[in-house]
Amino acid sequence: MTIHELNEILIGINSVKVGVVGDFCVDIYWKADMTKSELSKETPHFPLPVTSEVFSPGAAGNVAANMAALRPALIRCVGVRGDDWRGTLLDRALRSKGVNAELITVPGRFTNAYCKPLRAGISNVVYEDPRIDFESFDPIDARTEDRLLTAIDELVSDVDIIAVCDQFRCGAITPRVREKLNGMTLNGTKIIVDSRYHIEKFRGMFLKPNEFECADALGQPPENYELNAKLLASDTHGTVIETLGAKGSLITNGQYLKYIPAVQVNGEIDICGAGDTSLAALTLSLGAGFNLIKCAELAAAASAVTIQKIGETGTASPEELMRMV
Repeated sequence: MTIHELNEILIGINSVKVGVVGDFCVDIYWKADMTKSELSKETPHFPLPVTSEVFSPGAAGNVAANMAALRPALIRCVGVRGDDWRGTLLDRALRSKGVNAELITVPGRFTNAYCKPLRAGISNVVYEDPRIDFESFDPIDARTEDRLLTAIDELVSDVDIIAVCDQFRCGAITPRVREKLNGMTLNGTKIIVDSRYHIEKFRGMFLKPNEFECADALGQPPENYELNAKLLASDTHGTVIETLGAKGSLITNGQYLKYIPAVQVNGEIDICGAGDTSLAALTLSLGAGFNLIKCAELAAAASAVTIQKIGETGTASPEELMRMV
């Protein structure tokens, strides 16, 4: 991609009105300074003395944050949150990224959260403890589901394209919501989907699985990623953009196959959130009407920016993208 082509896409994105539907969560980093830890007098443990807390939007929230960094004309969000402290953090994190998301609040439900304790000591080594996840394993109730369906109906007439982030097993993308989205594609609504567990159930859309999600959906080994992508595209009557990490990505409608190389970077990388960055860039450039190959090249560049941001689910600004070309 040339600088002229990139600039043209970035300008086009400024006119796009986009919807984000799916599972919003908050990412929390707790940084503990173990030099300040003292043996508990009550238990035989050294506690984690948290000295700083950093939080940011995750999952669909990170997709919306990455979109905001690219400055579209409008972002509208449809999802749920709980009436808990994590929900308050999620709202604040989204606003800090320029996203005003009026999510449906469900009393008594967990707001999805990924909490990451990080230990530091005398040396420069930082050790990440097992992540603490807040995830509801109870399906969304019928009343909330009805509110989601109504919100999607209200959304569709306001936007050029919809990104779906289906992250959790009992999240906002219920079978009824998925059926609604499948029906919308028949009426010409442009939708792109990233689904961790159910990518094969979305029909007639742009699908953005990684090679493992694609393989799991078909019950095939991930090393057959070319064939898997073609099969998924044929089975769903859609177009697949399969991400392959350092190998880049490939595009197929079940017939042709086109590779998009990754943008090479040097030094330490952190791939957390790179898929969200990719989904955001693909969605906005597709919404602006650009060729899918150029959209995938933009997504590769945007992901290359964010994986260089260590210890955060970062975003890629137009200025950062221009420096990548």
